[in-house]
Amino acid sequence: MLAVNVANVASKCARYQVRLYSMAGKFLVENENYSFLKELGLQKVNPGVYDGQWNANGEVITTYSPATGEPIASVQQGSLDDYNRCVNSAQQAWQQWVQVPAPKRGEIVRQIGNALRDKLQPLGKLVSLEMGKILSEGIGEVQEYVDICDYATGLSRMFNGQILPSERPNHVLLENWNPLGVIGVISAFNFPVAVYGWNSAIAMVCGNAVLWKGAESTSLLSVATTKIVAEVLKNNNIPGAICSLCTGDKNIGEAMTADRRIPLVSFTGSTEVGRKVGVKVQERFGKVLLELGGNNAIIVNEDADLDMVSQSLVFSCCGTAGQRCTTTRRLILHAKVYDKIIQKFVKSYENVLTRMGDPLDSKTLYGPLHNQAAVENYKKTIDEAVKAGGKIEFGGKIIDRPGYFVEPTIISGLKPDDSVVLRETFAPIVYIFKVNSLEEGIKINNNVDQGLSSSLFTKDISSLFKWIGPSGSDCGIVNVNIPTSGAEIGGAFGGEKHTGGGRESGSDSWKQYMRRSTITINNSSILTLAQGISFE
Repeated sequence: MLAVNVANVASKCARYQVRLYSMAGKFLVENENYSFLKELGLQKVNPGVYDGQWNANGEVITTYSPATGEPIASVQQGSLDDYNRCVNSAQQAWQQWVQVPAPKRGEIVRQIGNALRDKLQPLGKLVSLEMGKILSEGIGEVQEYVDICDYATGLSRMFNGQILPSERPNHVLLENWNPLGVIGVISAFNFPVAVYGWNSAIAMVCGNAVLWKGAESTSLLSVATTKIVAEVLKNNNIPGAICSLCTGDKNIGEAMTADRRIPLVSFTGSTEVGRKVGVKVQERFGKVLLELGGNNAIIVNEDADLDMVSQSLVFSCCGTAGQRCTTTRRLILHAKVYDKIIQKFVKSYENVLTRMGDPLDSKTLYGPLHNQAAVENYKKTIDEAVKAGGKIEFGGKIIDRPGYFVEPTIISGLKPDDSVVLRETFAPIVYIFKVNSLEEGIKINNNVDQGLSSSLFTKDISSLFKWIGPSGSDCGIVNVNIPTSGAEIGGAFGGEKHTGGGRESGSDSWKQYMRRSTITINNSSILTLAQGISFE
């Protein structure tokens, strides 16, 4: 009977890509070489639910280092009862938070940014340890949260409505924006800190409370980040439930999606799951912010600066081991530069592999995939591509060492409309195509369901304006002479088509976290109807 129960538990854990670990073994949190974990307040077992108090009642899971397969620490996940408690607590806290003037809310977010600055190194190291990003990317991700806090602090003094001209005498027509309430944030493993930061910082200055469900496999990052935020709230006598956390499996996400108490759900993840989230939220007439898959392309025109192209391709194609939604997955090369770029590209990848290793080592340039499921998907995709006629120009192999390491891979010889090309694979695989004109390249760029990021390398101003114009790229992010990865917080981040249409971070993305009111004030003693209607 015991063996059957253990088998059932193991099967359940496998579905969520979490492995069982003997409590008699040693966690990395107990290793003095990982003292930064203690700096973040992490223990061997950590409650993964916060609503002003740390208290969880769900399953205990262990998270692992993608680079070594070693266990880091455990997190007790939230139950559905825990989830409902978090929502109720967040609703009550919101009643107080919404009365705080927006610039004062901005001051709290500014302090959160400073607290993150103080923990930049240890939290960045945890990103590298638990997610698998190289150290510069791990620290850079935390810096994104810091930066959006700075941005949101300024924004808190700039929420603007409008005064509009009324057609009726002695009438004033206004537009005003008000917060929604409790915002639900469901984030993915590949940006376990920054995506929450983009949402929470903006949502908070808008006057909302936030309930966060991070990815199970990065539960420690969810806990560590929330601890930093919670301390700031406590020091300012602000209810901790303003930034609630409920880690857990898909049941927590499904509950949030169906919950009428959550007026907006921000979901980051696959297009497949995002489609279900969008439908479920719409069924209850809630609002949804979707950041889904990307099948991003770089077009290299015949007049491009090839040295700049070569530098861009390394980060854009194999940064984060291909696990960015903005990773370049298709490379569209003009025939006149095709051979030169392939030669440079292969040489660059050879150099990248000499700097593969532990993400916590500052000299490492290329780290692991996040888990075994990603490795299997990588191998399956390469097999499918080769079967369809693809030729491996570089890579294609799983690396025999501890952890989840694979070779960055370049594949030629496929058609732009082959099914394996049209599907996003979250791994360092890029397909290359030869074209004879920019128009042909734009057609290939737009010939996928996803519409997140895109880039053109050119020195020709005519090509530039064709690319960014109405007949150019159909993506939400359109770049020139920079790669598809790496976005600034000042601009709205998001994509079109099956990428979901959501926008996060800068520009007027704040409007998604608020509701608009059109206000008409009659300041006279005479009733005047619109359009000159007379109703006596």
